[in-house]
Formats: sequence, C-alpha cells, structure tokens
Amino acid sequence: MKVLCFASLLALASAFTSQPITKAPLVETGDAHRTRRATIVHDGKANAIRDRIVTVKNTKKITMAMKLVAAAKVRRAQDAVLATRPFSETLQSVFGGLIERIGGESIDLPLLTVREVKKVTICCITGDRGLCGGYNSMMIKKTEARFKELESSGVEVDMVLVGKKGIKYFQNRNYPIRKSFECGQNPNSKEALAISEELLNTFLGGETDAIELMYTKFLSLIASNPSVRTLVPFSASEITVGHDEVFELTSASGDFAVERKDLGAAEPQEFPNDMIFEQDPVQIINSILPLYLNGQILRCLQESVASELAARMQSMQSASDNAGQLANDLSLQYNRARQAAVTQEILEIVSGAQALEG
Repeated sequence: MKVLCFASLLALASAFTSQPITKAPLVETGDAHRTRRATIVHDGKANAIRDRIVTVKNTKKITMAMKLVAAAKVRRAQDAVLATRPFSETLQSVFGGLIERIGGESIDLPLLTVREVKKVTICCITGDRGLCGGYNSMMIKKTEARFKELESSGVEVDMVLVGKKGIKYFQNRNYPIRKSFECGQNPNSKEALAISEELLNTFLGGETDAIELMYTKFLSLIASNPSVRTLVPFSASEITVGHDEVFELTSASGDFAVERKDLGAAEPQEFPNDMIFEQDPVQIINSILPLYLNGQILRCLQESVASELAARMQSMQSASDNAGQLANDLSLQYNRARQAAVTQEILEIVSGAQALEG
C-alpha cells in the first residue's frame, strides 16, 4: 500500500514539473492528403448550417427536375398544335371558298349577326396548378379589369371559367359565374367541345349578346401576353384572312429556345361554278361555324397551357439559380464557423499548456 501511494505521488509531482514541449516530427507522404478526413466540428451553429446546405441542394435537384418535366410538356403541347393544324387549315379554306361562292349575297346566320350589346359573357382561361410565376395572377388581374370596365359602361357581365386557379379566385369574391371547367396539362377536343357547347347555347339562346375569350398568348419561353378577343359573334372576314402561327421548341447551344413560324392564311378552296351542293352553302357555313369555334377554343387552350409550362420553366430555373447561390453562401458561412471552432480549440490547448508551464 505504501509503495502504491508513493508511486502515485511521484506521478502527480512529475505532472506539475515544467518540461520543454517537444514537437513530433512531421512526416509528409503522398497518401497523407488522400487519407486525411475532414475535421469534425461539434458545434451547434456549424451543424445547423451543414444540414441547411444539404436541404438547399436537394431542393435544387427537385426544381431542376421540374424544369425538365415542364420542357417535355412544352414539346408535347407543340406536337398537339401541329396535329390540329391540318384540320383548322382545311376548315378555313372551305369557309373561304364558300364565302367566295356566295359572293355579295347577304348571310343571315345567328353566329354572324351582331346584336346590341347589353350583356357580355367572359370566358377566362387560367391554370390548375401554381409554381408558374405570375402566369395565373396576370390573367386574373386582366379579367378582373375587363369585368369592371364593362360594368362601368353599363353592360351586364357573367363569367365562364376554365382552370382551378381562376375558379377559386372568382368564387371566393362572389363574381357571377355561369359555369366552370377544369383545364389539364393536355387539353383535347373533348374538353374544348364541352366549353364551346356551353358558349354556343348561351349565345344562341339569347342569354348573352357577345362572348369574349381571355387567354394567354404564347410568345416565347420568357414572354407571354394576356390577350382578349371577341369569340362570338364571328366576323366572316376575320375567319378568311386570319393568320396562323406555330411554335417549335429547340435546344440550340444547350439552352431551350422557341422558334415561331407565321403560316399565313389558308388559300380559299376553289369550287367549280357548275358544282351542285346537296345543301345550301349558307347552311354548310352554319354547320362549319361551330367546328371553327371548337378549333379556336382548343387552340387557345393549347396556347395557354404552353404559356403556363414556359412560365413554370422560368420559375424553376430561377429557383434553381437562387438555390445554388444560397448553397454557396451557406458553404462560406459553414467554413468560417468551422475555422472559428478549430481556432478556438487550438487557443484552449495553447492556454492550457501555458498554464501548466507557469
């Protein structure tokens, strides 16, 4: 027992004995840097920043994926526009040929008759989803401004809404809504037919005197224009001379871009003078006009969807750029916090060593 106590006293005394601090020789090898692991900093602030960096980088991956998905859907919308082009071109050509065949005769058709405007129906096309920048808000604001403009002129107004965002906004504010439809990411002729039938029944039934269509015209991947056009009654001259445009998504130099082509108006179809129609040409025109209305609504739906997808592409690209910049800033903060923690530990070790020397 006495021997153990004496050994412990010697060890305690040697601990307080001032001895020079010797440095271990540094051995530099080629594998030293490859096998060296990062300094683990047990600091709450640094760990929180590190976790946030991981979250921001994961968010960037999601936004980039959403951008690529939107780009693929834009190309699908482009293919849909090109697929409907032959039908609309043929319809316009036949209509122009019939108008030339009739010549100067007056055409008394309900869809071509201009009435005294006492009531207007506004058809507004918005999207079903968000995360697309100001696409929905711009369309809603323009529709709201047009509604107030017509009301201030003493014209009664009601609405036909297409898209969940517009439906929710105007329903919550008690606007007069005649009917509402949902608009998916891939509009088809069936959806357009349901909308056109509702508008035709409203106009032919005398419940409204004019129908205005509010939609977003697709210009490019970075620009779109909220537009308004009088849908019904039709103008025969506008149908025959109306130009058509198609857009094509390209990836020049690794960046997405859109090329627009003006296809011009379709040439009127020539009918021989000795051709005998089973029906009167005026009746044929009357049966063509609903098909033309259906095609125009489908085209406007496709343009609006393309504008929404382009806005989503730009929104996701901006979100990805912001996430990358934020990750860089957080990495800089993390490195500073880690350096400060390591410096603090070194200072504590040096202070302890100096205290032992003293």
